[in-house]
Amino acid sequence: MATSKEGGKSASSGGNEQKSQPAKRGFAAMDQNQQRQIASKGGQAAHQKGTAHEFDSEEARRAGQKGGEVVSRNRAHMADIGRKGGESRQSANRAAAAAKGGNRQGGKTE
Repeated sequence: MATSKEGGKSASSGGNEQKSQPAKRGFAAMDQNQQRQIASKGGQAAHQKGTAHEFDSEEARRAGQKGGEVVSRNRAHMADIGRKGGESRQSANRAAAAAKGGNRQGGKTE
């Protein structure tokens, strides 16, 4: 059994210890509305100062392309997207056919 250098106690003492997360401090301790207000002020200040970064259309296109490439590597995710699209299209076609009152088999109506 390994011992730590501090106090000579064993690393696994009983099972009565509860591991607690460190207390949140600063920005992380604030509620979401406070965080947004502060972040908004920072963005406004950067624009007023002239140091804010603004995307041009080419830079935005490259960023979108890069994100798309990353997402498309996840084959299961892409298959799920395709499946949902097919289901949506199929249900839309069925609804349109029902609204027309058409016959799905394509036979003559009398």
